[in-house]
Amino acid sequence: MNDDFSRVLSLLRQEMGISQRKAAAALGISQALLSHYENGVREPGLAFVVRACDFYHVSADYLLGRSLSRDGAVIEAEELLDASEAKENLKGSIMAKLQKKLLVNTTSVLFDLLGKMGSKAAITAAGAYLSSALYQIFRPLYRAAGENEKYFSIDGTAFDMDVLSADMTLSRIRYARALAEYKGEYPPMDAQSLSESYQGFSQSAAQVFHHTDERARELEKN
Repeated sequence: MNDDFSRVLSLLRQEMGISQRKAAAALGISQALLSHYENGVREPGLAFVVRACDFYHVSADYLLGRSLSRDGAVIEAEELLDASEAKENLKGSIMAKLQKKLLVNTTSVLFDLLGKMGSKAAITAAGAYLSSALYQIFRPLYRAAGENEKYFSIDGTAFDMDVLSADMTLSRIRYARALAEYKGEYPPMDAQSLSESYQGFSQSAAQVFHHTDERARELEKN
């Protein structure tokens, strides 16, 4: 088994909104043993994996972290829906096309959810954060290509001293504050609701989160 199994097993139970005690009873094991499985202390046998798949209505590949699709399907680049209205102009690079679709689709889901909330402050802060991230990715490419950086108004020294990272930090603070001050109802954001509301797009978000989790876990190990 791997770390993904224990993480997914715990998330599925929390998503269902039931306690470890109730889940353990339904799965025919003790609460202590389920706790060990969810925390990666012990590895289950095949019989438990089958019962868990039936109980949570997911495939074994999903439960084991081998697929980001609940039915176990492998998501290919061409299968991802593209939320961008721009014409496809990426040729010869499947990797570039995949990354574009993952990020465009995930961003589309994010701003649709924020739009349903109607929080102008959260929408503005999220837009500012992502704009700064794109600026920081694009400008070094522009510089490496030997282009004149007068295209940008921030001077090179300020950029190299990470002024945009400070801007992103401020945007994150404003975003968190906007969410803390929000008094309305949030749209459903559990995995099942996102999958139903954003068919195809939610798969992109799942992949973005999964890949980021993997990188973060590697950083924790080092």
